Amino acid sequence: MRLTTKGRFAVTAMADLAERHGRGPVTLASISERQKISLSYLEQLFGKLRKHNIVIAVRGPGGGYYLARPASMISIADIIVAVDEQMDATLCGGKGNCDDNKQCTTHDLWMGLNDILHKYMAGISLQQLVDNHVKAETGAVPVTITASKSNAKPALASV
Repeated sequence: MRLTTKGRFAVTAMADLAERHGRGPVTLASISERQKISLSYLEQLFGKLRKHNIVIAVRGPGGGYYLARPASMISIADIIVAVDEQMDATLCGGKGNCDDNKQCTTHDLWMGLNDILHKYMAGISLQQLVDNHVKAETGAVPVTITASKSNAKPALASV
């Protein structure tokens, strides 16, 4: 299982947008330039993000994109799901038909991993991601995103 370029680019572009929140609409051309992501690829991703009400498009001169809701209310999972990224470790797409149309021996293992990965991504907000980056840039104490072994939400913790 891996997160593809689609998911990585979507999260990166959304972090860029969130870092500039409150300063007017952000153009895809400016995100493309800063993040070295193809403009046409960003257009495809932001079309999907707009359909899922994660971003709002402003047309015309001076137009661009805004977050549709506060960054603290947008999870990394929201972004990944919006761009049709699959977070699936199974070979069968979760259908349970991977071994001659029956559930394979390791199916529950991979489904458990899927669940943990989704919960982890759902527990990290876009705002947490941006705040973590700002702290790193300003020389503040380095932080890592960690998940505890309990059912608690993942959190940013000092190293």
